[in-house]
Amino acid sequence: MNRREFLLKSSALTATTLLAPALPSWAGTLKSFGAQLYSFRDELPKDPVGILKQIAAMGYSQWEGYAGPKGIYWGMKPKEFRAFAKDLGATMVSSHCDTRNNFQQTIDEAAEVGLKYLLTPYIGPQKSLDEWKLRADSFNKMGEMCAKSGLKFGYHNHDYSFKTQDGQIPQEVLLAHTDPKLVVFELDLCWIEAAGLSAVDHLKKYRGRYELCHIKDFKRQPKFVQVDVGTGDLDYKKILRGAMDNGVKYFLVEQEQYPISAMGSLKSDADYMKKVEF
Repeated sequence: MNRREFLLKSSALTATTLLAPALPSWAGTLKSFGAQLYSFRDELPKDPVGILKQIAAMGYSQWEGYAGPKGIYWGMKPKEFRAFAKDLGATMVSSHCDTRNNFQQTIDEAAEVGLKYLLTPYIGPQKSLDEWKLRADSFNKMGEMCAKSGLKFGYHNHDYSFKTQDGQIPQEVLLAHTDPKLVVFELDLCWIEAAGLSAVDHLKKYRGRYELCHIKDFKRQPKFVQVDVGTGDLDYKKILRGAMDNGVKYFLVEQEQYPISAMGSLKSDADYMKKVEF
C-alpha cells in the first residue's frame, strides 16, 4: 500500500467511525448487587438455611444483615456463617445492628465474619439540631471503636432526617459533624426521594460520604406504597448512575411492602437489577 492509498483508507475509516452511533458515556450495568435481609424477615425465621440459599440463587451475592430473632448470623457461629455464605457464592458485607447493647461483641463478631460495615438503622427524629449534633458525636465514637477492628461505622437514613428542622436538614448536620475517616453513610434512595429531595443532587454534594445505598421503589398516588423495583415513580437509571459516579460501592435492595409476596417481589427486584442499564 502506497502513502496515497493509506491516507485515503484512513480518512474513510475515520469518517465511518464518526458517523457510527456512539455508546452513551453513561451506559453501564451492575456487576454485583445485594439485599438487606430484613426484606425477608417474615420468611427467614421459618428456615434460615433454606431461605438464604434461595436468596443467593436469586442473584443477591452481597448480604446486609440485621438483628433478627436468631441474631445477625441466624444461630450460626461467625466463622460457620462466613463459610456457609462463601459456599453459596455470597458475602456478608454489612449489617444493621443495635449499638446500645454489647456493641463491642457485635464488632468482634463482625470482624470474624469479614464484614466491612456496621450501621445504625434508626435513631428517630431528634427534638433539636443540638440533639442531632450529639448523635454525630456518638457516631464518631462508635466509628473509633469499629476502626480498631478494621470496620467502618455508618448511619442509614429514613425520611425524617431529610425534613427541614430549624432551617437546616438534619442529615446535613450529621454529615458536617462526623469525621469522614470514621463515619460513612448508607443512603436509602427511597426515603430521601419520599422526603422531596433529589438523591442524585445530594450524592453530588456529598460525593464520597456514601458508600452504600438501599434500593427500593414507591408510588405516591393514590397513596404512598412501596412497590417492586422498576415499577414505581423513581427513575433508577438516573439514580443508579448518580450513585455510582459519586462513590457508592454497594447496591442493596430492600423492600418492606410487597404487592403479592416477599419472595415474589425480591425475585422481581433481582431480575430488574440484573438487566438495568444506566
